[in-house]
Amino acid sequence: MPRQVDVAIVGGGMVGAALALLLVAGARVRAERILVVEPRPVSPPAPGSPPALRVSAIAPVNRARLAALGVWDRLDATRVASVERMAVWHEAVPPDSPDVLHFDAAESGAAELGCIVENDALQAALQAACRKAGIALPGESLQALDIDADAARLQLGAARVDAELVVGADGANSWLRNKADIPLTFWDYRHHALVPTIRTEEPHGGVARQIFHKDGILAFLPLSDPHLCSIVWSLVPEKAQLMREATPEAFNQALCMAFDNRLGLCTLESERLVFPLTGRYARQFAAHRLALVGDAAHTIHPLAGQGVNLGFMDAAELVNELRRLHREGKDIGQHLYLRRYERSRKHSAAVMLAGMQGFRELFAGANPAKKLLRDIGLKLADTLPGVKPQLLRQAMGLNDLPDWLR
Repeated sequence: MPRQVDVAIVGGGMVGAALALLLVAGARVRAERILVVEPRPVSPPAPGSPPALRVSAIAPVNRARLAALGVWDRLDATRVASVERMAVWHEAVPPDSPDVLHFDAAESGAAELGCIVENDALQAALQAACRKAGIALPGESLQALDIDADAARLQLGAARVDAELVVGADGANSWLRNKADIPLTFWDYRHHALVPTIRTEEPHGGVARQIFHKDGILAFLPLSDPHLCSIVWSLVPEKAQLMREATPEAFNQALCMAFDNRLGLCTLESERLVFPLTGRYARQFAAHRLALVGDAAHTIHPLAGQGVNLGFMDAAELVNELRRLHREGKDIGQHLYLRRYERSRKHSAAVMLAGMQGFRELFAGANPAKKLLRDIGLKLADTLPGVKPQLLRQAMGLNDLPDWLR
């Protein structure tokens, strides 16, 4: 006999594991009725080991939710850094220029704009919280899936599982999305991201900094060590590869010039990763007995640091709908009932994708008309009443909250 569950989640990354915990806390799904399919469980980083290269910006609302789920206390404090302020500017703008757009958590009465956390550390904490809650993570791969009128039928090794609903949280190259023949709109940002850890001569002060060049975007994200930052340098592919292969001395020199020595001398502290940047948008976020969340549904440019936060909001909105369906005694796998989740999250993802693309295009190149628009836009954002608070709310994850999180 196959095992019977309410929800099977394919993918135990940050979004998939968070969804499992939210189902127990928010939708009142019993832990033993949830299955997380994750063949590669993650262990927490070894104490004292160097910072991981892949990090995420976590909005305050999502940090608060993870704390309420018992996840945050499982994180080693050295793997988390608070972001109290943010500065955004275009190349050649002096540090004290009014054309530098500043955001300060104190302006909204908050303790922080968000935090930077190492992906592996957060994923390990989420998976550990799932196990403590009694949610199964069997460590098996999904080998086959068949969806019929009554159930989604999963084959895991020698075991079979029947689920009322299967959720794809298996990343940008989602096997589940492809298996369901859901079309995907995608586009190449024509940039690659170069990601290393950098030591700075001056302390970062808990400030996230982002500078736009005509041919790229450079972000310095503060880590818990006051002199360490994770950088994301978005460059055309040829230059990204050149910077990856440059000697440490040549790389340090190029980085200091690109960053205008805003934090003094910068030195390479790690290896350098390079990966292509691609926008993706699934044509459907739901189907019969199927829902997509996180990168399986959408990927965006990392310039706003909203990727995983969009995924957490997908999870929260899906839980919101499943709460309603459970309360009304309806079949949680019916596409007709999942359409509300799909409409809500497709809209939010589309707005974010379009906004990030427009923002990136505005800051790209040296066109005089674009420069005029940038200068006017930055001044208006900094001075018009209501503009910066709204941008702050977006950055802090306070927009698009489902009812049960409000």
